Amino acid sequence: MAQQKKGFIARMLEGKERDEEYARSTLPTNRWQLFWDIFKGNFGKIVKVNLLTLLFFIPTIFVVVLGLMVNANNGVFYPFGANLGVGYPVAPNTQGIAEYLVFSNDLMTYGLILISAFIAAVGLSGGMYVIRNMVWTEGIFVANDFWRGVKLNYKNAMQTALFFCIVLFLTVTAQNMSALTKATSDLSTAETVMLTISEILSYTMLALCSMMSLWMIALGVNYKMSFFVMLKNSFLMTIGTLPQTIFFGALGLIPFILLLFNVELLTVIGVVMILIFGLAYLLLVWLDFAQWVFDKYINPKIEGAKVGRGIFDKNGQSTETGDESAASIEYQRIILAAGKSQLVARPIKPIDDELTVYDLPQSFTREDLQRLRESKQAIVQDSEAYVEEHQNDERYVEYNRQFEERERALQEQDDPKKKGKKKKKLPRLLDENH
Repeated sequence: MAQQKKGFIARMLEGKERDEEYARSTLPTNRWQLFWDIFKGNFGKIVKVNLLTLLFFIPTIFVVVLGLMVNANNGVFYPFGANLGVGYPVAPNTQGIAEYLVFSNDLMTYGLILISAFIAAVGLSGGMYVIRNMVWTEGIFVANDFWRGVKLNYKNAMQTALFFCIVLFLTVTAQNMSALTKATSDLSTAETVMLTISEILSYTMLALCSMMSLWMIALGVNYKMSFFVMLKNSFLMTIGTLPQTIFFGALGLIPFILLLFNVELLTVIGVVMILIFGLAYLLLVWLDFAQWVFDKYINPKIEGAKVGRGIFDKNGQSTETGDESAASIEYQRIILAAGKSQLVARPIKPIDDELTVYDLPQSFTREDLQRLRESKQAIVQDSEAYVEEHQNDERYVEYNRQFEERERALQEQDDPKKKGKKKKKLPRLLDENH
């Protein structure tokens, strides 16, 4: 019986039947693989999470767009180019009016953003909870888990949003006041330098607090802690992982960074990305990276904390901490409970066209039945011969050896006499949340 030829899409989804790695486990073994696995395998859910989160950011977006439009229109309707000696009648002196209008408009705009943060925190709390569960590779129902996340994490999300918006409000206000002072006052060189230094410092503080806000999101959705402890820990995490924080923060903010370029095509691409998956993508990149940091520096030192959630160590050794990860143990228990996989533990002859089952005609005789029986026996004998020929191949011997080692290792872990009695101390970083 000839093998039925499959289409391109079917081959891509099912894989090649003759491939040696067919039906073997392809679970992610590091955070990069986990990110890509989640992004391509749960893209529809990511889009849903993004739309739900974006829904509660609409007031903030509206305020920002309105503020930008007002600043742009002020440059059109006000005579900032007057008193140039051309035209009549002469307009009054407009020195400092542009800076004052920007200052006044931004004061109202960022004040409204501060208020809209209470609404945006609803979307942020639900979105970060769903994405965190994706990173933990837990089964999720987007709508149910979103509202459960709002219930559990709204306080932390609101505190984070207010913290960032207050810092942003103060920074923009300080910048506008500096610009207004320069435009309306006759400053000395030293005073101008001091104002410039203050502007640089305020922007630096904004960048630092932005990174801290990202860490506050990760800490708030993973641990239970008060606001001031979360603020302190976010500062320590930012300083302790500054290069990685900058890199992964920029990586997650790519859709938003595209909006900063004054190029129409890049702006359109950025807007489309944000509307489809931008906010959820930022949360996925950041929480995936943050989980790696927690597994490396924090969770191994906390009693009862799970290490390596979402990551499966098939060798039974944790590459990050040197200890057996909870995900690895769970993975091995699943393997043992299911028993040895016959697809991996013993050779199975690939499907080919060398031997076929005899097709009975519509009107058949005893001879046809004998031919059918003989064709089936020939296939069985050929398969047994293939098994006998390849049963000592390295990959089958190695799999059976590792299976037996896992079984012995888990039996030792379940033996109370062999379990360590020494209790791990809580780390200083998170000693107030567990």
